[in-house]
Amino acid sequence: MSIAFASLLIANRGEIAVRIARTARRMGLRVIAVYSDADAQAPHVQLADAALRIGGAAPRDSYLNIPALIEAARQGGAQAVHPGYGFLAENAAFAQAVLDAGLVWVGPPVAAIRAMGDKARARRLMQVAGVPCIPGYDGEDQSDAVLQREADRIGYPLMVKATAGGGGRGMRLVHAPDGLRDALAGARSEAQAAFGSGTLLLERAIDRPRHVEIQVFADTHGHAVHLGERDCSVQRRHQKLIEEAPSPALAGESGQRLRRRIGDMAVTAARAIGYCGAGTIECLLDAQGQFHFMEMNTRLQVEHPVTEALCGVDLVEWQLRVARGEPLPETRQEVLLQRFESGGHAIEVRLCTEDPAQGFLPQSGTLLAWEPSPRVRVDHALLAGQPIPPHYDSMVAKLIAHGPDRAAACDALAGALADTVALGVRTNQAFLAASLRHPVFAAGAATTAFVGAHADALVAMLPPLPVPVAAIALLAHRALALGQDPCAVRLPPAWPMPMRLQVDGARHAAAVQSLGGARYRVDSGALGADITVLQAAPHRLLLRIAHQQLQLALASDGQRLFVQCDGRQSVLEDHTLQPAAVAGPAASGQVRAPMAGRIVAVAVEAGQQVAAGATLVVLEAMKMEHPALAPRAALVQRVCVAPGAQVAAGTVLVELE
Repeated sequence: MSIAFASLLIANRGEIAVRIARTARRMGLRVIAVYSDADAQAPHVQLADAALRIGGAAPRDSYLNIPALIEAARQGGAQAVHPGYGFLAENAAFAQAVLDAGLVWVGPPVAAIRAMGDKARARRLMQVAGVPCIPGYDGEDQSDAVLQREADRIGYPLMVKATAGGGGRGMRLVHAPDGLRDALAGARSEAQAAFGSGTLLLERAIDRPRHVEIQVFADTHGHAVHLGERDCSVQRRHQKLIEEAPSPALAGESGQRLRRRIGDMAVTAARAIGYCGAGTIECLLDAQGQFHFMEMNTRLQVEHPVTEALCGVDLVEWQLRVARGEPLPETRQEVLLQRFESGGHAIEVRLCTEDPAQGFLPQSGTLLAWEPSPRVRVDHALLAGQPIPPHYDSMVAKLIAHGPDRAAACDALAGALADTVALGVRTNQAFLAASLRHPVFAAGAATTAFVGAHADALVAMLPPLPVPVAAIALLAHRALALGQDPCAVRLPPAWPMPMRLQVDGARHAAAVQSLGGARYRVDSGALGADITVLQAAPHRLLLRIAHQQLQLALASDGQRLFVQCDGRQSVLEDHTLQPAAVAGPAASGQVRAPMAGRIVAVAVEAGQQVAAGATLVVLEAMKMEHPALAPRAALVQRVCVAPGAQVAAGTVLVELE
């Protein structure tokens, strides 16, 4: 049955809202956006034909507010709703509310969402359908005693997982029995906050698996196909960072045979629940080539562009056509497989506002400069000067490269990461480029253990800006701010001029001397360099050191200078004209918030003795929970926050004596 609609409400934000809007408008649909108070000026709002406010900045007040979304659809004259991914995309109650309002739901049937939305139920359904599953426990008894008994039966290491939701939330890896109780408590709390359910399941942890998923699609005419696999093994906190297709593990004739086996399994799983629309069957592939069903995501995936690149399709267009009651644009499985296997290689990285050097701690603030690389596809909803709020996921953009082979795609993507300018908020940009160049990843041998095994080495590959370069950047920026050309004026005098500066929080002293023209000598301790300023503009600086040229991107917030070189951001401060710092106490007893967020739990009280590493406060930021730990054994002198409070980065949480 054909279901015509001419207007579409996108119940989401950020890059996925922009990406859906692009296809919808190409298909002639009127696009209606929704926004929270934090997103009133966001690009997805500006792009839409109409936009409606749905509530406060917190997701529960806006993007998770089902009545507000349905009312926005009514007020905006929407005839259909696309949920994107995240938020309510896999929420059966939201899908039912859309249908009850007389609107078209651009997604799978409500029954299929319910069947796969509970991972425990999904496991049981897949086992009945003959799909191989990881050994585990998915029972209804959720008492710690039963979970402890079942964990002992399954054996360690094992995974604790929330049965609702996804995205790595509510997941914990447990290596030994003594870590189970804390893992259960942490997973329950995070899952309850994220999905409204703290129900858990247990699964055996497979040692160093590949995370391989299959894109499936079905329509209302009885057609169901798959469009090949994606390898999503490079992850941190059980969340994907790099996705590619085809999987390096499925190379050659044996790989093609395995692809067909996994693909057949995925289509069988979709048919078993009467599926319709876009979905993804996620599997773990062990070292012996055996695959195990993990879960089905009943929505479009973040990494869908790599499949689009290989198969030459627009998966959002397919979703909209299927929602209209049309048959799939291509129903011949062998044709799709031939396109996939002859389509070269595609690879995507997720650009996140997080600091890899601090355990991938989420970052919020103002994005002062944003210039995406023109050489690859970049899906984003960013503008220079835009705030990055702490309420939503840390992923702000995706870069996707497509090449004739894997090496070419990796090289193009690494180059694009170096080209892209993102200043003002720390990102994982340089970490991603280093990952692409790492020998293990380059060889196609990365498993889900890749980041855990190599994170320290990858971070070590990202040194801060050399002090001599930082000194010249600060002086050149000062001249540019005064309207002077650093190539035409002499920055310091002909004798050594002392400078005091800070590079990424570390203090340094330097001496800068003009050598004539735009040439300078900079000495800082044992480090010295002759530097020539070749070109200078308000946001760009080209320097030569020895025979090497360095292209710097610059942005300032009035206090600090943010400098990017080869994709790596450094934060500089000029302290030359400030009073010298006076030495203070050796250590402070204040434990501060590492990022802006909401206090979800306070684990201590005044007068309590705590051990080093004990959890003091749990902070929720960018949809993840982050414990603030005691830096040493101490006495809690004062607790400065309460559950539910919203705090800024640097806020004192607890004072220790």
